[in-house]
Amino acid sequence: MGNEVMSVLKKDYIYNLMLKGQRADGRAFDEIRDIEIRTNVIEKAEGSAWIKMGGTEILVGVKLQVGTPFPDSADQGVIITSMELNPIASPDFEAGPPKENAIEMARVTDRGIRESGAIDLNKLCITEGEEVWMVFIDIHVLNNEGNIQDVSSLGAIAALLTAVVPGEREGRGEDMPMPIRDMPVSVTLVDIGGEMMIDPDLDEETVCDTRITIVSNQDGSISGMQKSGDGALTEEKLLKAVSLACQKASELREAHLLNI
Repeated sequence: MGNEVMSVLKKDYIYNLMLKGQRADGRAFDEIRDIEIRTNVIEKAEGSAWIKMGGTEILVGVKLQVGTPFPDSADQGVIITSMELNPIASPDFEAGPPKENAIEMARVTDRGIRESGAIDLNKLCITEGEEVWMVFIDIHVLNNEGNIQDVSSLGAIAALLTAVVPGEREGRGEDMPMPIRDMPVSVTLVDIGGEMMIDPDLDEETVCDTRITIVSNQDGSISGMQKSGDGALTEEKLLKAVSLACQKASELREAHLLNI
């Protein structure tokens, strides 16, 4: 019962702030928390990034190995994205196999990279139908203060931008940079009492009616979208969310990815 009372009080507090045009941490509705990114932080990985957005902290490692292509894409490399919600990151996370929400968030990150054509997968083909490079993107959540999705997306691209294909090590020619063609960035908004807020913190995520993640590419096209929650979004609100998400993605790209 205690938790339910706390939840109602929290919702009322956040809702009342929203009515005054405010958020608990003082941000504007369209303001993203401070971001810090460091790359090449895991010595044994082919690419890596540590990223912190507000209090949410994530580590991404990229590993490559030689494997067999999928039958329907015999001349393309393979991307496999996984996420681990470490128990140290939140009292709500449990040890053991990845839970449903971790699998879903990994899938959204994976879809953005795949659908945007961020990696030129044809360049990861070694011998058509026989050997290709497999790209493993491993996301580890170290601390959860909300919006794991966007932090993971940004961290994955930052790690890929630093990744090297280890041709020499695997006896497959020379090393080469990961063939990156685009930088998809995901931006999440929540609807609280009819107002859309960008980059929700943990409390805002907990009490929101609807959450929508929009993944956009450098040219402003959309490569992924995911909605959760019981609330509905009007067409007008959805179009506004898409426009804001694309604008913010462009700002994030310029500030944090183009100089990696």
